Amino acid sequence: MPIDPYVLLLLGTVCLAALLPARDTAADVASGASTAAIAFLFFLYGARLSTREAVDGLRHWRLHATVLVCTFVIFPVLGLAARGLVPVLLTHPLYQGFLFLTLVPSTIQSSIAFTSIARGNVPAAICAGSFSSLVGIVLTPLLAAALLGNSGGGFSADSIVKIVLQLLVPFVAGQLLRPWIGGFVARHKKILGLVDRGSILLVVYTAFSEGMVRGIWHQVSAVRLAGLLAVEAVLLAVMLLLTWYGAKALGFGRGDRIAIQFAGSKKSLASGLPMASVLFGAHASLAVLPLMLFHQMQLMVCAVIAKRRAHDPEVQDTAEPPAAPAAESRPAVGTGTLRR
Repeated sequence: MPIDPYVLLLLGTVCLAALLPARDTAADVASGASTAAIAFLFFLYGARLSTREAVDGLRHWRLHATVLVCTFVIFPVLGLAARGLVPVLLTHPLYQGFLFLTLVPSTIQSSIAFTSIARGNVPAAICAGSFSSLVGIVLTPLLAAALLGNSGGGFSADSIVKIVLQLLVPFVAGQLLRPWIGGFVARHKKILGLVDRGSILLVVYTAFSEGMVRGIWHQVSAVRLAGLLAVEAVLLAVMLLLTWYGAKALGFGRGDRIAIQFAGSKKSLASGLPMASVLFGAHASLAVLPLMLFHQMQLMVCAVIAKRRAHDPEVQDTAEPPAAPAAESRPAVGTGTLRR
């Protein structure tokens, strides 16, 4: 089972914030840099999203609707149901972070990777993750305002303005400039990926530094962390079972069920961390802790599932048939064959 090296970097950043938190002027500088980094992140998200890819994905609208329902309806309902675990297993601040975890969009990269390993519908996973990220920019803050209320860090008109300016406006700007900068972004994907991750590390350092200065971490004990891990394990198991067997009940084929399972059961660390920083302010450190733990858990569990799916007996049934004569061949829509 893989240990994501980036999660280790995140944990290292948390330790750095615990030992050397930014204070006074340094805290102001870090906060300003974090705000700029968040805006730049969402600008890049907008520049990367292919409009053509999104339009092509609309042909498989039932699959994408299923993933969106899993991500933004079923996940939040389960998050609300966990309210009954306070204060037995979770403290109220940890529950707020757990509920926020259920509101963030799905992943793109890991959903694609695991779908490919399991020999599922890769184009569907690409589009499903892209749609979820796009919808989440608007829907996640709205759901957080509705479900978390003032307990989530003081949602107000100013908070909405911050969300629009730091998340939505840069994303739209990236989309509008894509015809001119899309090629540059594609050519320098690896370098910009490092910028992405570095920006998120800065966001984490700023949030956890503020949490240390305010003494927020005294609220968390080893017992509470163990309780949080247990609750998250149950949440992940429920969503993995629901997406797999629910997709089967809805009549989806094996390839589509794989895409639905991996895209519909995951939560994006890359999108969730910057959003939490904007939404929770000084309380962001506890808010992102459940998401960071869930991220690593989903990677480890889904890696095992993907490898087992690759050896399913059904794989032989989904193999591509021999090429038909030219006069009889015609392109298929929504078959999961990746265009080249």
